[in-house]
This record gives sequence, C-alpha cells and structure tokens, in this order.
Amino acid sequence: MADNNQRPTNSRMANLHPNKGKSRKRIWLQVIKWFFIVAMLVVVSGIGLFAYYAKDAPSISQAQLQSGGTSSLYTRDGKFLLSLGSEKRTYVNNEEIPKELKNAIISVEDRRFYKEGIGLDPIRIIGSVLVNARSKGVAAGGSTITQQLVKLSVFSTAASQRTLRRKAQEAWLSMKVEREFSKEQILEFYINKVYMNYGNYGMGTAADYYYGKDLKDLDLAQTALLAGMPNAPVTYDPYVYPEKAKYRRDIVLKSMLRNDKISKAQYQEAINEPITQGLQPRKNNATSELRKVDDPYIKEVISEVKSKGFNPYNDNLKITVNIDQDAQQKLYDLVNDGSVPFTNDKMQVGATIVDPRTGHIIAIIGGRKLPSVQLGLNRAVQTGRSTGSTIKPVLDYGPAIEYLNWPTSHMLDDSKYVYPGTNIQLYDWDNKYEGKITMRHALEQSRNVPAVKTLSKVGVARASLFARKMGINVPSDSGLSVAIGANASSLQMAGAFAAFANNGIYHKPQFVSKIETPDGLTRNYDSNGTKVMKESTAYIMTDMLKGVLTKGSGTQARIKNLYEAGKTGTVKYSDEELVRYPQYKNSPKDSWFVGYTKLYSIGIWTGYDNLKDGTPSGVGASSAQLLYKQMMSYLMKDKANKDWNKPSTVVRRRIANGTQDKVVSPNASNSSWQLFVKGHAPSNPYSEVTVDKRKDEEDDDIDTRIDTEDDTSSKGQSHSQISSSSSSRSQQSSSQKQSSTSENRNSNNQNNNQQNENRSDNQQNNNNSQQQNQNNQNNNQNQQQNQKNNSNNHYNIAKEIPQKR
Repeated sequence: MADNNQRPTNSRMANLHPNKGKSRKRIWLQVIKWFFIVAMLVVVSGIGLFAYYAKDAPSISQAQLQSGGTSSLYTRDGKFLLSLGSEKRTYVNNEEIPKELKNAIISVEDRRFYKEGIGLDPIRIIGSVLVNARSKGVAAGGSTITQQLVKLSVFSTAASQRTLRRKAQEAWLSMKVEREFSKEQILEFYINKVYMNYGNYGMGTAADYYYGKDLKDLDLAQTALLAGMPNAPVTYDPYVYPEKAKYRRDIVLKSMLRNDKISKAQYQEAINEPITQGLQPRKNNATSELRKVDDPYIKEVISEVKSKGFNPYNDNLKITVNIDQDAQQKLYDLVNDGSVPFTNDKMQVGATIVDPRTGHIIAIIGGRKLPSVQLGLNRAVQTGRSTGSTIKPVLDYGPAIEYLNWPTSHMLDDSKYVYPGTNIQLYDWDNKYEGKITMRHALEQSRNVPAVKTLSKVGVARASLFARKMGINVPSDSGLSVAIGANASSLQMAGAFAAFANNGIYHKPQFVSKIETPDGLTRNYDSNGTKVMKESTAYIMTDMLKGVLTKGSGTQARIKNLYEAGKTGTVKYSDEELVRYPQYKNSPKDSWFVGYTKLYSIGIWTGYDNLKDGTPSGVGASSAQLLYKQMMSYLMKDKANKDWNKPSTVVRRRIANGTQDKVVSPNASNSSWQLFVKGHAPSNPYSEVTVDKRKDEEDDDIDTRIDTEDDTSSKGQSHSQISSSSSSRSQQSSSQKQSSTSENRNSNNQNNNQQNENRSDNQQNNNNSQQQNQNNQNNNQNQQQNQKNNSNNHYNIAKEIPQKR
C-alpha cells in the first residue's frame, strides 16, 4: 500500500512543475542576453561620447610640445608684460639626454612607456582607478608620459578642469601625438618642458641651476633627484625641504632598481649620497629692472591664479593683470629715490592702490631699499600689523551711521574712560579730553575715547559684520580696544575705503581680471561689486573724512583743489616693548594713511620690521601722509576732479554748535552744516528762506572741504576742474560777474564767515537760475568755471591747525 500511495504523490509533483528546470535555464539566458545588450550599449555610448568630446579637441603642434610651460602676463590693453619663467631655458636635444635620465623618468613615471602603442596605458588606468577608489581620493595617477606632455602643452592642470570632456580630449590628443612623433621625441619634449622650481623649465636648465653642470655630468643620485622633481617641484626643493627631496629621490632609485635599470650596488651607493652633495649655493635668477619693480605685484598674481585652481608655472596661461605699469613704477620710485623722506633706509613701507569702481589693484609696493629677490616679503599684504585709527571709519563710525542712523552732529562724550571690567584707562593722543563733541569732530581729530564708546553702542558683533563685508576680518568676540586698531593690510584697507569712495559698492581687490588657457578656455573675474552699505552711509562718511585732510589729523596729506577724503592712524608701542626700548616712548610704532578720490583709493603702512631696527621719528613719522600726497597728485594729474553727489537719502541742516539737532538759520553764526540720514533729521523751519532765496537747500551739494586757502596760484593747477575752464571761455565773463556780485553781497553781511563756507553752494544755485534755459553741457561748464573762481578768491576761513599724530 505504501508503494502504491507514494507513486501517485510523485506523479502529482511532476505534473505541477513539469518545466521548472527549463524556466530557470531560460531566465539565465535572458540575464546574459540583457547583460551583453547593456554592455554593448555602454560601449557604443562611450565611444559616441568619446567621439563627441574628441571632435572639439584643440589642435596641437610640435611648437607647442617643444615650448616651455610658463605663463605670460599681459596688461589690460593687451600689451605683453613679462613671462613667469626663466629668461633663458637650456633646451637639450635627444642625443644630449643621458640614457640614465631616461631610465629614471620612465621607471618612476611610466614603466610601459616603450610598449604603449596609443599613448595610453589601460592597465595603469584601471590600476589607478582601483587604488583611488580604495583611498577615496586621488592617490595614484594613470597618465602616461605622453598624456602628461599633452596636458602641459595644451590643458590646464587645475583640479577643477579634470572633467570627462577634458580627459577624452587629452586621450585623443595623446593618441595623435603617438602617431606623429617617436618615443624618443616625446621623451625629449617632456624633459625640456617640465617645471623645476625657481622659474626653471626643463631638466637641462635645472641641472645648471642646482649643480652647475650639464645633464651628462650628473651622477646617479643627482639624476634621480631631477627625474623625480616634476611631480611636485616646490615640495621636493632640495634647498628648502632636503628631507622631502631625499625621500622623492630614493623612490626614483628604488623604481630604477625594480625595473632592472641599475644594480643593487649602484642603488645602495646612490641612496647613501647626501642630498646636498654637489648642490650649488642657492642663487637668484638674474632679474630685469621691470621684474624688480613689479615683484610684489607678480607674487600676488601667482597666489591669486593658484587660488583660482590654475598652475601659473605649468599651465601655459595667458594672464591679464590689472597693473598700471606707470603707476607701479612711480610708486617704486617714490619710496626708493628719496622723493618721500623716511627716517632711515631700514624704515619700511607697504602700499596698495585700488580703483574703487572695479576693485582692480593698479599698483602695490611691498618694501623699500630691498635686494633683488624674486617673490620676496610683501609688506602690503601683511595682516599682522595694527591699523591704528584708520579702522575707525570701517568699524566704529560707519556702522553707527548704517545701523543707528547717527548724524555728523551726534554728540559724543570725550572724557575719562576705563575699559569695562579692567583698570585700564584709555587716553587720547594728546592725553587730554574735550568733553562733549560731535561725531564729525571726533573723527577729524582722531579722538580715541569717542571711537571706543561708539563701538560699544553699535556692538562689536554688528560692527565686525559691517567690516567683514568690506574685506576686514575682525573677530566678533574682540574687545572694545579693537575700535582704535585692528590687524589688517594696506590692501584690505584700500579696498574697504574704496567702498566709501564708490557710494557703498565694494569690489574685492584683485590683481587678475582674466585667465586664458591654451585650449581656448577663458575665465573673466570682473564683477559688478556688492552693495555693503547704504549710499547715505558712504556719503556721510566721505564728507567727514574730507575734514580730516582740511582741518584734522591729516593736513600733511592734503592736496589743494582736490576732492579727497582720508584717515590717519598711528600705533603705539606696548608697555612690554617700551621696557626693552624706552627711547621709543614718544614715537609711533607704525604710521598709516588711507585716502581716496572717486578714482583711486590708497592704503599705506610705514614702520619697521623689527624693533631693533629703529622707530619712525622726525619727518619719518609723516612718511605715510607724504607718500599719499605725492602718489595721489601723480595719479590725479589730468584726471577729472569730481566731487561726490549728495544722495536724496541725505539732508543738510545748519546746526547750532554744541547741540545735536538745534536747527538755525543758514547764515547764523556759531553754527555749522551737518548731515542727517533722511527720516532722522530735525524739522527745518528755514527751508523756504535762505540768503540766496533757495527753494530747498536740502537738495544742494555741500563742499566746505575744498581747499581755497589764499591760493592765488590755483590757476596753474593741473586738475581737470581747473584745466577744464578753457573749454568754457564763452561763459567766463558771466561767471566772473556772478562771483563779483556774490562777493559784494557777502562783504555787506556781518556773518561773512558762514557765507564764505557755503559760497560754492550759493554760486552753483545762482548759476543754475541764470542759465536755466541753456543745455546741460553749458550748465556743467558754468559750474566748473565757478569752482575755479572760488579757488582763486580768498574766501576760505580755515585756520592753521597744529600737527597731530
């Protein structure tokens, strides 16, 4: 029975799954089938994509393969400036290249070089992919020597350019080079192209630089060092990093041993050789006078190009820089030829000139009386020196106007002050206190206590944000003492003040405007800038900073008849430093001046690298101001001398002295013009009644800072405000008549001083009313002529102000 029962059961199972084995077989066949289909699609797509990318590959010629990899600098008008490479490259032909050097390069860079028929090494590529996948980074390269040559000749080595498109084009050109040139030619091109540090291109040039020999005269260890350096020429510098250089040299020697190119005995002897054996004393490449003048600029160009992901030494770039070569030469001459007095030859300087409209750095100086050293210390970009009081507009008063809407008449208390939580008393520069003073006066006279109290009101965190938007990095947790000095460079300060000059628009200072690679890639770096403050803030700050030059701490920097603004800064020695050098007690440690017009912003630091070198004394204490004066005079020669236009968001009021918002008649004595942010100004009962019957004095520009102090010689000035008068001679007699009428009216007024202060406003409105039917061009000409007449008449009431630090 058991057998009978079992038999039907098996039969039923068989009936239920008659094709189970066959189904599994069909499934596997389908999987294999689809696998091959997908694989074929991937291959076909890959070939198609490769062809698509390869068709746009740049051309490559023997001239490109043989040329050095150095980049060239061009000015903005397209003129060649200089090359970053050595002026002389020692090119070695194939028959001059020792077999030992070829073996070293092939062993460490591309062991299958002579076996590759297409310029690519698939085995090495797959191996590098696996190694990099395991390390989750770029731990191994898969490029052959041919690919490296193509990359150095045509493409950028920037990491950002390592795209699939670029790799496809690189592979295609490598195959092309393999078809057109022999292995020996390719190796020759490579050996003569690689960068070997210190501006040297090619191993023949490097052999002479490092060892004073030809390639054929090097021993095995020296040959191995040169063969390994192209991997990272700065890192494996035998002068600076001898241990790293030895490490790389020994890797090359080990590769040669493993590749059966040297014996064990040769290997042992070579790795035991000191890395310094035969090494020549480090020397400076011969530099042209242009390279000497431009060195600080070139150094920053190289740094900026690298920060953008390019290698200026290997990428064969065309770099357009923002330098004004004439201005660069003038700045260099001023600090070196005695035109500007310094305390002695050890006294140093760092200066930067920026165009506020673009952020372009047109000139920079990193020191004076320096040896001919390429890429030396650039003091213009040092950030480890305190700015002194030049930081006040950026960190104290600018934020107070921006966030608290303070007017120029805001009253501040200049009295005894002790930093909270300490027993440290803060002093002003003259060790005196002035009591209640306006913000305008506090900034003009560089009073310290009001600045610290202002920062306290604004808040360090909020002020640091304001400064950071202008390129000045002040930690938000800084103490209040940062109000009178923060660490920044002349470059940063020139850039920050440029935002005031440019109506609140900040452009990050930049040396490079464009980079072009050999394959046609172009990167432009000019921008529209960033609005970092309200236009009212920029205008009010500029108006106050004008007074620094006309009657404040910066009178030695003043240029007659020029619309300009600026701020002084001095840094005192610490108590610890005075213990070591008590003779420095009454001298500044560092002196600053940052000033600007609408066209240029100049930041200048002066001081000493080391305390033992000396202290700014005598006329040297004013070097920063005097350098600014001469440089800005040069820059503004024959340039349009334009004032800043008051925006509609700023209003003027005549305020009684000693008060913050008591409005008085426009011709009242014991009063002064002050600026307010619109919406935060006191009401003005005199808006309809002025001595000139002006309908709305709030809309008139104020220019009480232009210097006309007994300057009868201003007719000879070269600024365009004066020189442009020749174009408006047809209006001259009319303008002179207006000037004379106004003068007579003022002579009958018992408040003559106030009338003189605002004469340019009255003149301008009279001119506008008389010429209202003329076109805009004639109006502008009249205004320029009136300004000229103003500067020729003796209507200025400015008194002599004692010199201040």
